[in-house]
Amino acid sequence: MRNWSPDAAQELREAVPKRRSARLRRSLLLRVAGAVLLALAFGIGGYVGWLLWGTGLTTQHWQSELRPSLEKRIDTQNPSAPSASKVRIPGSAVAIIDIPKIDLNMVVVEGIDPESLQKGPGHYPSTAYPWQDHGRVGIAGHRTTYLHPFFNLDEVRPGDRITLATEYGTFAYRVTRVFVVSPLDSSVLDQTREPTLVLTTCNPKYSASQRLIVTADRVDQTG
Repeated sequence: MRNWSPDAAQELREAVPKRRSARLRRSLLLRVAGAVLLALAFGIGGYVGWLLWGTGLTTQHWQSELRPSLEKRIDTQNPSAPSASKVRIPGSAVAIIDIPKIDLNMVVVEGIDPESLQKGPGHYPSTAYPWQDHGRVGIAGHRTTYLHPFFNLDEVRPGDRITLATEYGTFAYRVTRVFVVSPLDSSVLDQTREPTLVLTTCNPKYSASQRLIVTADRVDQTG
């Protein structure tokens, strides 16, 4: 049997609670770290959920606000189209876009700034308007947030029909191309001699590394 000196025995008695205290501190730190990571995970998950679904509430509100008055104006059909400067008001309703292939029917607003695109697909101010007899109409839309109007735009195919209803007439288009370009390629917005349409959105889904482009030619006017 080992004989302990009084000093050694005292050191042993003091070391035991120190080791216990150290274990308790480590355990407490692990619990705190776990709680922080869990809260962070919930926070990130909640933020992603808001981006993907919650932002749609904002868009749905604006769509409900803008549609009734625009539909009333469409039914009235104003024969005299205005100059571009008179309708170039950010966030104002310009048209109702209808793409049967992807079950899309939404109000298009003026502008592609973040605030305007929260309301719905946005008309590029630098491009033509549907009621003009020449030029390219440009419309951008979110793909994964704010009701993601162009979520399934990649399913559109050449020959599919797109309609733009405005208070100055309803205009039909046939899709000619579906392709992808760099986000820096603005040539898709170049104006054309004949009346055409281009739709743009991010690509692939949940990424902005590319731009998905759909172009179409105007085929007729109804109303």
